[in-house]
Amino acid sequence: MPQRIQAAAVRQAAAARRAASANTARPAAETTDGSAAEPSPLPPLPRSPARGARARVHRLPERHLRADDGGDGVPRWMRKSAGWSWRILVVIALISLLVWATARIQLVFVAVFLGLVITAVLRPLVNVFAKVMPRGLATALGMLSALAFVGGLLTYVITSVTGQWETLSEQFSTGIAQLFALAQNLPFGLTITEDQVNEWLEQGQTWLQENQSDLLNRAAAGAGSVFEVFAALALAIFSTVFFLARGADMWKWFLNQLPAKVREKWMLAGGVGWYTFSGYARGTVIIALVDGILAAIILLIAGVPLAAPLAVLVFIGAFIPLVGAPAAMIIAMVVALAVNGPVNAILVGVGIALIGQFEGHILQPLVMGKQVSLHPLVVALAVTAGTLVAGILGAVIVIPIVAVIWAVYAKLRTLDPPMEDMEPDTKAVEP
Repeated sequence: MPQRIQAAAVRQAAAARRAASANTARPAAETTDGSAAEPSPLPPLPRSPARGARARVHRLPERHLRADDGGDGVPRWMRKSAGWSWRILVVIALISLLVWATARIQLVFVAVFLGLVITAVLRPLVNVFAKVMPRGLATALGMLSALAFVGGLLTYVITSVTGQWETLSEQFSTGIAQLFALAQNLPFGLTITEDQVNEWLEQGQTWLQENQSDLLNRAAAGAGSVFEVFAALALAIFSTVFFLARGADMWKWFLNQLPAKVREKWMLAGGVGWYTFSGYARGTVIIALVDGILAAIILLIAGVPLAAPLAVLVFIGAFIPLVGAPAAMIIAMVVALAVNGPVNAILVGVGIALIGQFEGHILQPLVMGKQVSLHPLVVALAVTAGTLVAGILGAVIVIPIVAVIWAVYAKLRTLDPPMEDMEPDTKAVEP
């Protein structure tokens, strides 16, 4: 068998030599222009069958090797996970450092925040005054207008309380007696007697006598907190004066300290952030005023004493998202219950609840519009987190901070096309 294969190979090689010699001896053909044409290439020599078939090597593209093999045996998914992990850790560390630094200078932070809120509220008024007078004089006139409004409101509340105090004490005593009478005839066999109430009062007095030193220490700490409150208000007013008078120049100076290539992004982010923050501040003040006025009207119609102080309490509660208005409603219901009975208290609660519905579904979208667009779940989670971190103060300031961060991110990000609503293909899974 090998001899036959060798003979066949010899015959093929001889035939190939004869064909090559024939091509060499043949004269070159001429083309139409008289030039000699290129000789035809020699046919490839056949591969000897004895050597077997030619092996072909398939190589993977280099980009595949670079993507899946880093030289140390680590998979690609683990490399990406590690990269995202350390970046997330860096962001968490920066946020923690910022929160820690803010807690160390909480008084300054609160003062600057209040100054920005007052600036956002008074800036439109100062801009109107600035059209007919210098900016400094317009700022002074705007600040005096705000102080006159707050002073007049406090004066009205104090005079209304002092004027109704004697009548209120009589009504309150009568209401407490009615409540005791109702407590003795509660349903399901429950009763609260006057002796039980007296026993509770004696226990309260005993507890006060036993914890007198602790209460005095807390009162001293509270006096220090009152001093901090006044210091923060003074610093906030001082900051507001400069924000109103030279706010634009201060922002321009800050931008000039940055590299030229990032100034445009900072200017865009600052404009969007201030638009959102000022819209939230002005909208919250307007909504709080409307809530206070409507609450005063409902309390006056229901015949509840101290309508003005309770309306101011509703006004203040509007600045605390989610929990401020219900707390004010409970206090108003307690006063109505003690003075006018349970039916009147229920009517007051229903009226203030209707005010909350009017605020959430009509007033807030109308006043704030798209300046502050946060999902209710985000608001609830943010308020909870702010309360856990900084108490009531955190609940007050967390919503504008989250709104500003989201507005800046939404403005600077590159948004990909949204996904279409995809419904499962039932035909593909049917047998």
